[in-house]
Amino acid sequence: MNHQKRTLGRIALTTVAAAGARRWLGMAATAVVLVTSGSALADAPAKFKIGVSMKTISAPYFAAQMEAVKARGKELGYEVISTDGQGKLQKQISDVEDLVTRGVKLLIINPADPEGMVNAVNNATARGVKVIVIDSALSPKANYVTQVTSSNSANGALVGNWVIDQTGNKPLKIALISGEKGNPVGQDRRMGVMAGMLEAQLRKFGKADVTVVGQGWGNWNDEGGLKAMEDLLVANKDFNVVLSENDSMLLGARRAIESAKRQGILLVAAADGQKEALALIKAGKYGVTGLNDPALVAKTAVDLGIKVVRGEVKDVPKNTYTAPAAITKENVDKFYNPKSVF
Repeated sequence: MNHQKRTLGRIALTTVAAAGARRWLGMAATAVVLVTSGSALADAPAKFKIGVSMKTISAPYFAAQMEAVKARGKELGYEVISTDGQGKLQKQISDVEDLVTRGVKLLIINPADPEGMVNAVNNATARGVKVIVIDSALSPKANYVTQVTSSNSANGALVGNWVIDQTGNKPLKIALISGEKGNPVGQDRRMGVMAGMLEAQLRKFGKADVTVVGQGWGNWNDEGGLKAMEDLLVANKDFNVVLSENDSMLLGARRAIESAKRQGILLVAAADGQKEALALIKAGKYGVTGLNDPALVAKTAVDLGIKVVRGEVKDVPKNTYTAPAAITKENVDKFYNPKSVF
């Protein structure tokens, strides 16, 4: 019975992979061009205040995102007012209200809660503020211009294809480390990579064999990944791939694997491109990660938002994606910066 369920699951995931690939091709055709020329924007006469509301800056990823917004705004000659919600919904709601009162015309927000921030965003929009969402999801009930993110399905397809290039025609037994239960971003990331692996197996070998032997929850951080991996190692003696929904958890998982002296396990992250992970990729000690560059997401949001406020672009799609990439030892030098915040 379990074998039948896994087989049905593989078929369903394969269907998802094909549909995801078609959706990405359509989105790529309509997505807004990424980072534009700084000089062209800086020469425009009209300047206004830009507000950035982060749900938290306690994690390096979010801190890097805020710094990138501030740096890009300053580069283009704009005043940027930044706020830190400190992981508290009510604090972020108050932050947004304050930014609107201070006269921002562009608000870039990484929302703490997809439903809880709806009213604050709608109130800002009603007062003429253009709102760009970055990374975290916001309910479609909110009136915002677009959400700028990396594409989990496109990154997943590239990461999954690379995994099959490395593993060939052999069964994959995966220990899965997820962020938190019910998180839609985590679900998109794991399903993107798994669909990518299944599609690559079907395309290359005419059959697919991917099994998830267990799932742990790492709360998106290094220590959580370490603990989740320790539990998975005890419960499952036979797996050859660890798939994590971000680099931070996989870095912790790697330490648990080393302590257990387990060999022959391929380390795969759906995202982010954290510098510590890239250093290990460069050294051949970590397999692959998907590109989810906080600075690129932030810069894209600033450039697009400025154009929207000026009226230079209209009919912006609700989702704007940065270019996807699977970061491996072959291309890591293109992305690795040991001095980056993240």
